[in-house]
Amino acid sequence: MIDTVNASENKSVQPANILLVDDNTTNLQLLHETLDGLGYKLLIAKNGQTALSIAQKARPSLILLDIMMPEMDGYEVCRRLKADDRTSSIPIIFITALADEEDEAKGLGMGAVDYLTKPINPELVRARVRNHLELKQYQDHLENLVKERTRRLALTQAVTIESLATLAEYRDPETGGHIKRTQNYVKALAVQLKDHPRYRDELNDEAIEMLYLSAPLHDVGKVGVPDHILLKAGKLSDEEFEEMKKHTIYGHDALMITEQKLGGDTFLRYAREIAHTHQEKWDGTGYPSGLKGDEIPLAGRLMALADVYDALISKRVYKPPFPHEKAVQIIIEGKGKHFDPDLVEAFVELQDTFRNIALTFADYEEERQMLGGGKDTKADQSAAKPIDTILLVEDNDINREIMQSQLTAMGYRVDLAVNGVVALKLYQQKAYDVILTDIEMPEMNGYELTAEIRRLETDSTRSTPILAITASEFDLNEERAIAMGFNGYMLKPLELDVLKKKLAGIGCGE
Repeated sequence: MIDTVNASENKSVQPANILLVDDNTTNLQLLHETLDGLGYKLLIAKNGQTALSIAQKARPSLILLDIMMPEMDGYEVCRRLKADDRTSSIPIIFITALADEEDEAKGLGMGAVDYLTKPINPELVRARVRNHLELKQYQDHLENLVKERTRRLALTQAVTIESLATLAEYRDPETGGHIKRTQNYVKALAVQLKDHPRYRDELNDEAIEMLYLSAPLHDVGKVGVPDHILLKAGKLSDEEFEEMKKHTIYGHDALMITEQKLGGDTFLRYAREIAHTHQEKWDGTGYPSGLKGDEIPLAGRLMALADVYDALISKRVYKPPFPHEKAVQIIIEGKGKHFDPDLVEAFVELQDTFRNIALTFADYEEERQMLGGGKDTKADQSAAKPIDTILLVEDNDINREIMQSQLTAMGYRVDLAVNGVVALKLYQQKAYDVILTDIEMPEMNGYELTAEIRRLETDSTRSTPILAITASEFDLNEERAIAMGFNGYMLKPLELDVLKKKLAGIGCGE
């Protein structure tokens, strides 16, 4: 019997995993002896199904695959490996008694990187394995470089937009909550509409994320509006309102100049469209250009609905917050007049989601009461357990880096996990005061992680607070989150004041 072995004595370098697949024990033994003692970790499979299972779990660096096997031959194994995103990049060397050029062409055509015939030449096998492992290592290195540069570019874009939005907030009397709410409204609508026939060509995942990041810049042009107009508490005169309307032009022009310097179609395109057209109306009565219908970019139409709903449910110096139901009715009445009819239909389906977003980022208790979510926030928290350690579970590099920075700045000790599998191992090794977990993750998602933790806690006194953090599961409300084992949920980006309240509500403090 052949055991899986690790011949490497160097503990600082992870040995390459090589999967050997052959239904013949003698052939496996020969391959094993050929590669044993070279620092590789050798994995064994005697049939196609076992090979697929091992490959999906272990992600070997290289697979040596026999062709002639019962039930599932090597060609079928190769086809399935190449069709699976988890294993498609693993190089495969066919080892077979077939020597026909047609068979070799078939194997290479299916994605194999090499083809060796039996009986094997040990020196040749070792040389081919070494060469393909070096090539794979080089390809992985290049891929990691591309990923890192892409990550840094995305982070630069996000930080640039956030910096511009922060600058606008210094001049704009609107609250920070308004920024958080409107960008989440926009994303909720975009996600809802991504499969709609009219919008599916525009709303892919990348576009939706850029809309979400760009929405805070909708009023960036207000930096150019004079203080006596921008900060006026009362109603604006006609002349003052005409000056206020120019913020759409100021925002467009400033972003256009930056965009042109960056060269053509850039990540600022959506921000420019939003800043310029979010005050346009479907029937052509808006400003600054009087655009009508589909003349208005989709980004502007999304922002228009989000901005109006938020203005209605928000407390302002000149008005109290409207009830959620009244705001919904006003939006519906604006269908085909102020707003794109399809967007209004999507909003109606998402009205509870909008309400949840508004509650999550509400600025005043009065707003919460009008939204139907007011609570007594004066409960005694003196006995609450202070938080020291947090486990943050997030697969997105940028989101994880930003949230870690936020939490660390607040004085928390933060451990990181890139998915539920890693998080579960950390949970089993160490007690955490709270777990913040993303929902959609590879290998084990947030729902599965929470269910497994709750199962492990069934027969113990341990009970770890878990908060879901999500940007795409907009239908996740407090009631559903609790029913699934969470202690609550939060929307991305992480709002730290809201986090404090959430933690206090589940019996934790700072």
